[in-house]
Parts: sequence; C-alpha cells; structure tokens
Amino acid sequence: MNLRTIGIIINREYMTRVKKKSFLLITFLSPILFAALCMLPALIMLGVKEDSKSLAVVDNSGIVMPVLTDSDAVRFVDVSAQPVDSVKAKLSELGYDAVLQISELDQENKTVSAELFSEKPLGIELTENLNNRIESAVEDYRIASYGIEGLADIMEDVKVDISLKSYTLGKDGEEKISESGVYMLVSMILGIIIYMFIAMFGSMVMSSVIEEKASRVVEVLISSVKATELMFGKIIGIALVALTQFFLWIVLTLAIVGVVGAVAGPSLMGGDPQAMMEMAQDMSGGMAMPGDVNVDVAEMGGASVILSTLGNMNFGQIILCFLLFFVFGYMLYASLFAAIGSAVENEGDSSQLQLPLTIPIMLGFFIAIYAFNAPESPIVFWGSMIPFTSPIVMLARLPFGVPTWEIVLSLVLLVLTFAACAWLSAKIYKVGILMFGKKSTWKDLWKWLKQK
Repeated sequence: MNLRTIGIIINREYMTRVKKKSFLLITFLSPILFAALCMLPALIMLGVKEDSKSLAVVDNSGIVMPVLTDSDAVRFVDVSAQPVDSVKAKLSELGYDAVLQISELDQENKTVSAELFSEKPLGIELTENLNNRIESAVEDYRIASYGIEGLADIMEDVKVDISLKSYTLGKDGEEKISESGVYMLVSMILGIIIYMFIAMFGSMVMSSVIEEKASRVVEVLISSVKATELMFGKIIGIALVALTQFFLWIVLTLAIVGVVGAVAGPSLMGGDPQAMMEMAQDMSGGMAMPGDVNVDVAEMGGASVILSTLGNMNFGQIILCFLLFFVFGYMLYASLFAAIGSAVENEGDSSQLQLPLTIPIMLGFFIAIYAFNAPESPIVFWGSMIPFTSPIVMLARLPFGVPTWEIVLSLVLLVLTFAACAWLSAKIYKVGILMFGKKSTWKDLWKWLKQK
C-alpha cells in the first residue's frame, strides 16, 4: 500500500466531514446539552417544589393532630367537629386542597388508619410527609402506653447512625479515601462513551462506503487508488473526525459549565449535597443501589469526597487506555463495517449482514453497565479480554484498578484481532466494492474470502 495515497484519502475524508453543517451543528450543540445535564439535578430541585397546600384534618383518634404542625409547604386546619362527608363535598368552597381523615384509636393494636381525599392528586413528597407524621404520632402513643419513665429518651438513645468511610490502600500502605459511587459513575460514563463512538462512527464508515458505491463514485476512485488504500484511508479519516469531535466536546462542555457556574454560582451547578442525596434515595424507593455508600455529607463534605476520590484515580492511565482501546476497537469494527458496506448497495440490505457485529457491541455495553457491581467477576474479566467486547468492558473496569498485565494482554489480543479482521475485510472489500446488481449473502462473502 502507498502511504502517500492513504494520506490523501485520509485528508479528503477528514476535511469533507468536518466542513459539513451537520458536523458543526452536532459538535457545538452537544456540549450545550451535556452542560444542561450537569445542571439538571439542581434545576429539578429548584423547580419541583409544590405550592403551599391547605389540609383539613378530621382526627377521631386525638393523637395525630398535635403533631401536624404548619410549614411553608402545608397548613393544617382542625375540622374534627364537622362530619367528614360534608367537608369532602365542599373542599373547594371551604378553601381546602384535601381532607385527612384519621380513624378512632384501635386500643387493641395501638394504631390508627388514615385516608386522604383530594380533588387532584397530591405530590409524593407531601403524602410521604403526612405518612411519616402519622407514624411518629402512633409511635409516641405506643411508647407512652408502656408507662415506663424516660422510655422515649431510651428509644432515641438506642438509635444509631453509622457513616461508613471507605479507603483504598496503596502499595506503600497509604490510605486514600474512596467513594464507590464515584467509581461507578466514572465506569458507566467511560463505557457509554466508547460504546457510543464505536457504534456511531463504525456505522458512519459503512454508510460512507454504501453511499460511494450507490453513486458509482467508487468506480472513479478505484481507477486511481487500490481498494485497500481507499478502505483504510476512509477508516482512519473518520477516526480522526471522531477524535476531533470528542476533544471539542470536552473543551466546550467544560467551558460552558465553568462560565455558567461562575455566573450563576455553585448552588446551581452542584446544589445541596445532602438534598441531592435525599432526592436520589427517594427516586430509588429506598432500595440499596450498587455503589451506594452511607456517607455523612455534613461531616465529610459531599464535594470533598468526590474530589478526593477522583484525585486518587490514575487519570493518566485511563486517558491513555481510552485512546488505545478506542482507536483499535474502532478500527476493528470499522474494518468489518466497511466490508459489509462494500457488499451491499443500500443500507436496507445491510441489516442482515451487520447483525453479527451489533450483537457483540451490545453485549459489551450491557456487561460494562453492570461491571461496577463486580469488576473482578469472571464474566466481566472475560468481557475485558475478548477483543469484540474488550474496548467497552475494559474501560468500565479501569476506575476500579486493573493489573497492568491484564491491560497489556487485552490490548495485544485486540490489536492481533484487528490485524486479522482488517486483512479479511480488505479481501471482501476489494471484490464487493465493484459488485452490482446482486444482493450479497454470507455465502458470497465466504467465496470472496477464498479468492486470492
């Protein structure tokens, strides 16, 4: 192959794409969306607060109303003397948003039942708040019913709040604070980014090959350059487009977040760590989530924990591995996509042929999504070694620490697999790029591979 010719093709592919309006639009619009996602949690916290509500309370137990104190979010009005049905019939006229009915006290079980009636559904925050207050009133009643002096203080003293502080030990015994939730987030981000780029730009190579073949432009190009030179020039050119776009996304996103943070203040960008934690717990429904660690934000400082954990990561290794696994992972799939593109005349015919390629990519993505649960488990380990899934899974494992020999072995296997697949793809490409008028099958591709 002529390297000068490949260089010309690379330059053509690169300049053609970076000058397109669609490239410029996506490049400059995406960072705005990324920055918006960074600010979205704080905006949600500011925008989802309900207006102040007025609740009528019919307390037949006599133990709940005393604990229902007014707040900025809700005002309680005791209407126990009125029939609940008459209050329900005139809610709007009386100026109430809802009526809370508490049953008579069940002396045997020492509890009450509660019902809430409203013309419009109330927010979950308000209903949970009411539920907690009623439970608190029943608990206080039960404690008082035992007649033990100081029992309430004893019960309060028994409660404990343990804050688990997680550290990793270096080779020299140095203790470094770590928060598994941060590792989980970085792992997911790396896995998603490399999956997105390999799938998106690999498909772009196939679409470009199909477009040139359908328009018969490829016949002119093949008359001047070799088919393999055209294929590799196209693959490398689009890879440079991907790296350029990724670099611009990082720079522009950081710039936008920095400017907005300086203008709007840190509260918009980060919000209150404790409030954010509570919102995450509410959204998870109280379930234990992977990587969820009970960190006392007030004591340790949410931002300091995150920054300390990030500072303990080997970002030099992560960036280097990201570039290597992206380049060779992309080259592996791009060469295969190019071979498929050369075998068909339109994208509709490519769906059957590209299915065996999309399955490993999706499999690697799903393994990467759950890699933070058990980064050393057999399925994650082998997913980071098998070349067709390793670019995605290995990147997801890196934040948790991976032995150097595993990274090197995975990379060597990926490079060797790329070399073999590129050689096979080039044989298919040379024949398929000039085949017209016939829908190719896997049997045809096998015949082309056996041609000398």
